[in-house]
Amino acid sequence: MQMGFMEMPTNKWVESSFWNFDSLFQPQSHPARDAHDTFFIKDPMFTKSVPEDYYERVKTMHEKGGSGSIGYRYNFKKEDAYKNLLRTHTTAVSSQMLYKLANQEGGFKPQRYFSIDRVFRNETMDATHLCEFHQVEGLVADYNLSLGDLIGTIETFFNKIGITQLRFKPAFNPYTEPSMEIFGYHPDLKTWTEIGNSGMFRPEMLRPMGLPENVRVIAWGLSLERPTMIKYRIKNIRDLFGHKVEMGRTRTAPVCRFDHSE
Repeated sequence: MQMGFMEMPTNKWVESSFWNFDSLFQPQSHPARDAHDTFFIKDPMFTKSVPEDYYERVKTMHEKGGSGSIGYRYNFKKEDAYKNLLRTHTTAVSSQMLYKLANQEGGFKPQRYFSIDRVFRNETMDATHLCEFHQVEGLVADYNLSLGDLIGTIETFFNKIGITQLRFKPAFNPYTEPSMEIFGYHPDLKTWTEIGNSGMFRPEMLRPMGLPENVRVIAWGLSLERPTMIKYRIKNIRDLFGHKVEMGRTRTAPVCRFDHSE
């Protein structure tokens, strides 16, 4: 909030595949949409509705493309789009906020959003992985933003919580281009640990929402647990969150405090 961000409403853990994947221009054949990566809901299995006009524009972008893209050239299936799941990222909420921002009364106005909430992935648990964890999500929607704006915002955020050793690595995401993985150095593990992902939302995602052509959106999703491991020098993520956490340690843990400096 000190950096001018407004909190997004993230109190709904169950989302449709449409908001979690399709609205982000992630193809329905993507491996992340398989059951071995995502927790799908059996009852109710399908969402009731999504904005119909927006659904059609997203479908067209996937099947035929637009805004300089040829799309994915496949038959977009409504059944797959309507499947319910435990959200794999809070970007499912970001997409809804951007859609509302593009279609609000009076038109688009620049905005900064953030959220901190729980997400779920069907992963094998180890020292740095959980199937249930917290994500720090942030985005800035404004005119003519650049990759430099994204790097500078992320560095400012981590500097404020005392993590100054950062690296950015080029990556691929279906819904951002360019994309970067973010790594922080863990002094005890003596290794660079991936702590988040970031990028600029693709026009194939933004144009169906109705955002103006010269609006750019920089965004990032950061793990809450891994930066905490680095800051407090915790070697195993399962000592921090999950069913193996010692209750005594939870009761005696100090309150996290970040002092404001001018």
